[in-house]
Amino acid sequence: MELIQGLAIEGAQMALVLALSPLLTGFVRKVKARLTRRRGPQLIQPYRDLWRLMRKEVVLAETASWLFRAAPYLIFAGTWLAAALVPTFATGLMFSWSADLIAIIALLGSARFFLALAGMDIGTSFGGIGSSREVMIASLAEPALIMIVFSLALLAGSTQLSTVAGYMLSPNAGLRVTLALSLVALIMVAIAENARIPVDNPATHLELTMVHEAMVLEYSGRHLAVIELASQLQLLLYVSLIACIFVPWGLAPVGAGAAAHALGLAAYIGKLAVAGTLLALFETAIAKMRVFRVSAFLGAAFMMGILGVVLLFVSRGGLQ
Repeated sequence: MELIQGLAIEGAQMALVLALSPLLTGFVRKVKARLTRRRGPQLIQPYRDLWRLMRKEVVLAETASWLFRAAPYLIFAGTWLAAALVPTFATGLMFSWSADLIAIIALLGSARFFLALAGMDIGTSFGGIGSSREVMIASLAEPALIMIVFSLALLAGSTQLSTVAGYMLSPNAGLRVTLALSLVALIMVAIAENARIPVDNPATHLELTMVHEAMVLEYSGRHLAVIELASQLQLLLYVSLIACIFVPWGLAPVGAGAAAHALGLAAYIGKLAVAGTLLALFETAIAKMRVFRVSAFLGAAFMMGILGVVLLFVSRGGLQ
C-alpha cells in the first residue's frame, strides 16, 4: 500500500509540473500586459499554442540529420526529469534520493548541450549565433550554480534537496549573509538560463540579440511544441528550485496525509503566483542589456557565490 501511495504521489508531481508550466508562462505574460495597461492574452493561451503546433505539419530542411529530429525529445526528457525531481508540494518522495542539486545541474546541462547541437545542425547563421551565445552563457552560469550548490552543501551537509529544505526549516538556518548572496545569485542565473529580461527578451525575435529563439528558428510543428514546452518547464524548474530551497514552508513532510499534501499543493501554487508576479514586475521595470554585458551580469552572480562560500568559512573559522 505504501508503495502504491508513493508511486501515486511521485506521478502526481510529474504531472503537476508538466501541467503548470504553460500556465506559469501565461500568467507572467498576463501580468506584464496588465502592468502596461493592455488586455493581454488569456492564461490558457500557451496551451492553445502548444496544441496548434502539435497539429501542424513538421517541415525539415534537407540538411537536417537524425540529431535535429531527436534533439527536441531529448531536451524535453532531460528538462522534465529535472523539474520532476525538485520537491514541489512534498518532501521525502519515493525518488527523492535522486533529487540532488548536482544531478539537476547535469540534466539541465545535457539538455542545453543537445539544444546547442540542434541549433548548429542545419548550418544556418542564426543557429550558429544562438548556439555560441547559449554556450557562452552556460560557461558563465554553471560555475555560479556550482558555487551556490557548494554554499548550500556546506550549510546543510548535503546536496539532496529534501535535506536542504529540512535544514532551511530548522532553527539552525537563521539569517545568514551566505544564504542572501546565494539567493540573489540563483535568481540571476535563473534569469540568464531562461533567456529573460535583461539577458534576452522572449517576446521579440531580433536577429542581433536573440539567444534561445535563434536556435529553434528551423523547428516547426510538434518538434517546436516539444521545445517550447521544455522551455516552459525550465522556467518552472527554477521557480520551484528557489521555492524549495529558500521558501520551503508548506511542504508536506514524509508520511503526511492527504490534508497536508493538499495544503502543500495550495502553498506551491501560491509561490508560483508570487514568483510570476515578481518576474513580470522586474521585466516591466528594467530594460534589456547588451549581449556583451551578459558576462558581467553572470560574473557578478559567480562572485556572489564565491563571496558566500568565503564568508561561510570565515564565520566557521575555516576548515575544522
